[in-house]
Amino acid sequence: MAVPVRHREGLTAPAAGKLVLTAHPEGCLLMYPLSAWEPIRNQVMTFPSLDRTASVWKRLLIGFAEEHTLDANGRVLLSPELRKFAAIDKQVMFVGQGTHFEIWNVAAWDAQLKSLTSGAAGLPPGTETFTL
Repeated sequence: MAVPVRHREGLTAPAAGKLVLTAHPEGCLLMYPLSAWEPIRNQVMTFPSLDRTASVWKRLLIGFAEEHTLDANGRVLLSPELRKFAAIDKQVMFVGQGTHFEIWNVAAWDAQLKSLTSGAAGLPPGTETFTL
């Protein structure tokens, strides 16, 4: 998978070229610079191991986590497991999240956008007075 040129330096500079890819419960992949991933990993590892919900999150976030380095052409090789998890085929959608990217199957991303723009998603708790 080719990382868009305009985002390569921002992803790799803070982590000496190292990236982490992992699964997200909503069916996309997450791509972090290693330096941004490490605090998240450390936090997830504190989740109680005997709690069912926490165990599911650990299995997804930690169990699927893979360390990668971009090749000379700005590409990263997605493992078959991550491709299968996110139903990644030929085209993907990179969605910036500030410190990382979500990587979506195009059809799944279109469904996310449809849900968001229909108003079905609503605002997150505590943002009722948010304005643009």
